Amino acid sequence: AKSPSMFHFRRRGKEMVDLIADYLENIEQRTVYPDVEPGYLRSLIPEEAPEDPDTYEDVVKDIERVIMPGVTHWHSPYFYAYFPTANSFPAMLADMLSGAIGCIGFSWAASPACTELETVMMDWLGKMLKLPEDFIAGTHGQGGGVIQGTASEATLVALLAARCRAVRMILASDPQRPETGITSKLVAYSSDQAHCSVERAGMIAGVRMKKIPTDQSDKYAVQGETLRRMIQEDKAAGLIPFYFCATLGTTPSCAFDHITELGPICNAEKIWMHIDAAYAGSSFICPEFRPLLNGIEFADSFNFNAHKWLLVNFDYEFTLFAPLTLTHLSPSASPCLPLPHPVSPSTSQHWQIPLGRRFRSLKMWFVFRMYGLKGLQDYIRKHVELAKEFESLVRADQRFEISADVVLGLVCFRLKGSNEVNETLLKRINNGRKIHLVPCLLSGQFVLRFALCARTTESRHIREAWRLITQLAEEVMQELPH
Repeated sequence: AKSPSMFHFRRRGKEMVDLIADYLENIEQRTVYPDVEPGYLRSLIPEEAPEDPDTYEDVVKDIERVIMPGVTHWHSPYFYAYFPTANSFPAMLADMLSGAIGCIGFSWAASPACTELETVMMDWLGKMLKLPEDFIAGTHGQGGGVIQGTASEATLVALLAARCRAVRMILASDPQRPETGITSKLVAYSSDQAHCSVERAGMIAGVRMKKIPTDQSDKYAVQGETLRRMIQEDKAAGLIPFYFCATLGTTPSCAFDHITELGPICNAEKIWMHIDAAYAGSSFICPEFRPLLNGIEFADSFNFNAHKWLLVNFDYEFTLFAPLTLTHLSPSASPCLPLPHPVSPSTSQHWQIPLGRRFRSLKMWFVFRMYGLKGLQDYIRKHVELAKEFESLVRADQRFEISADVVLGLVCFRLKGSNEVNETLLKRINNGRKIHLVPCLLSGQFVLRFALCARTTESRHIREAWRLITQLAEEVMQELPH
């Protein structure tokens, strides 16, 4: 059997671009949430891989038969669940090129363009965000960042670096102290609203992670006084506070920890402050939202997902480090790289868990150049405006209430009444498969989250979604016992 030729690649590649374009152009007509049961796919394909090649035509036919019935269409304008995952034509084209180049950028020598473009893209973004100079690599490599796959990886890398720094600091003053005696007493902190990946990072790193309670009266933000009290209590108990993960734009309600209060406390206590802004971070390129990042100057590290809201498709996560933290990320030697090779100012291959890395920076290079800063700002502002429009629709209906401040592109709302009523409403919404939402719990209340997600969402989609929600709410309320 012959392998596909370059002629076939040219032909099929053009056909695939058409297939993708048709899919995205007509995504509105598809049911946003799949109507399948777990295990649906196994019965649709053979038990084993084919001995002889299938035709390309047969493979393409099976996209609709096998794959599409089980796809949740995240880029449908009727998808309002979770947070957005970005998608744009420049990013998709760059992803094709990255796949074709196919380099494994584990060092500068392994592919100089891969390492250097990533460093420059991190700087471009840092300047868009108006970050302190400490976070910019420039030509001297003082600070800088690296592209991770997800915010979960960034949180873990920062936590591991913080643990390393804490142990080194204690051993510097007490060299005879056993390292296990130090790590067993380390304690890290995060908000009770922080993403579950923060807690998981603590489990992987083998350190205890304490959740700081928040309250609706404080808009679900960690307060400086609460953190200070917990630190003092833990120090009195013989523990060693070493890491705090602040969240800007929490997953449940898009709340913002008060880092202007929290940062000085962490600095005074020599606690590593990491800022997780997975969703909200993209918005800081807009001057009107940049104040939400005030206090970044106190941070040791900072991350956000460009693949959420900056029109770069998954996976693409920015992690930036202040210069004094980098020594706790970069080993003094690289046993994985035994061959002599030139060294670049950036040693970013050490600032992540995997050694190998894809040429992901091409995606951002294409997007930055083909949208420009103004285009990206306009996109974010449009989503925020649509969220405000939806909020006004909710507030105009006396049966509903807003459950948290609407700051960016997320609206948390609920029917006035019991959790059971709201659970029933959400079940009706998602079973209808015309729109898709997910819930959260805020102060014990079951809340519906309406997140602006798709690049193509317009006002008409928002109003259509609200008509459906109110129609189903009416049905649910009529069924209540009088």
